Amino acid sequence: MAISSTYSKNLLILLFIILLFPVFSQTKKKFKTKYDRDDLELVPPAPDYNQMKYWIAHPDLNDQADLVPGKGEIAEYQETAEVDVFFIYPTIYSKKQEKKHPWFADVNDEKLNKEIATSTIKYQASVFNGTAKIYAPLYRQAHIGVYYIDNLALKVDALEYAYKDVKKAFEYYLENWNNDRPIIIASHSQGTNHAVNLLRDFFESKPLMNKLVAAYIVGMPLDKGTFSNIPICDEPNKIGCWLTWNTYARDYYPPGHDYLYVYALNVNPLSWKTDTTYVSWGSNRGGILKNFNKIRPGLSDAQNMDGMLWINKPKFFGNFLINWNRYHVVDYNLFYMNIRENVADRVQAYLKKETD
Repeated sequence: MAISSTYSKNLLILLFIILLFPVFSQTKKKFKTKYDRDDLELVPPAPDYNQMKYWIAHPDLNDQADLVPGKGEIAEYQETAEVDVFFIYPTIYSKKQEKKHPWFADVNDEKLNKEIATSTIKYQASVFNGTAKIYAPLYRQAHIGVYYIDNLALKVDALEYAYKDVKKAFEYYLENWNNDRPIIIASHSQGTNHAVNLLRDFFESKPLMNKLVAAYIVGMPLDKGTFSNIPICDEPNKIGCWLTWNTYARDYYPPGHDYLYVYALNVNPLSWKTDTTYVSWGSNRGGILKNFNKIRPGLSDAQNMDGMLWINKPKFFGNFLINWNRYHVVDYNLFYMNIRENVADRVQAYLKKETD
């Protein structure tokens, strides 16, 4: 499987930083596998985005992205929304590698698809349903092992292959459902690897840029050079911009910090600023833990520091049971209501600009 020159230009700079370090781990443990780069040729069947079963979230489906947390405090408004969200989920294919296709997830794997739906779609994609219609394609995501293994060519090729599905799904969405509507790009973790390339391929310095409300591309260290012509969202109501954050325990520096995060940018999801001002728990409108039916105001504080988003231990009954240094899996959960409200603010700013 050859590395295409176009894709490499879009991805290699990002990977040069990211793939030197196992971003899903807090250790330097290597990934052990009997499969190598030649096994990238073993792939599951491609999704056909003309079939609704290959969309894990869609406005015409009854899916987990339709859910809202709490007990009636908020509601979803996809039916009347004037904006779309194209959401790219993170790595869920993280367990034993399948012999028939070790490096890529099967989009027909019902067990895995249920896990995708009840985790990232429910707890992340749903944050957008108060303001936008949610489109999230299934794609042949790369196995989590590509982030651990010491083989740069394999990493690049695997992520390139996964991105082809995402790109194809986005093209199908544009041709069949967008109808010139404003767009939010949203993602987490591996999804953010693909979102970066999607933004470069379809938005940056292209006509579609005028339709970009904002890009919430979370969970990967991205620096100010990630895009040439898409600015950072450094104000709460700024539009046509991108933002990200990576959540860590206060005072913790992960292995490889000096080369992985030294140039990384973060937007504080409690202030929507890039500065290092500390924002306390009182500004947290509500986060979500495993119990989706309970909104927890004041769950976390936040402060941008040294390329990371630092938090103190989240406040909830039983928090003494956790001793995390990295809060990657709850990058969205901790700030759920603040994200939800900020999306609404940016959409309002975009629509106002369009009518002025």
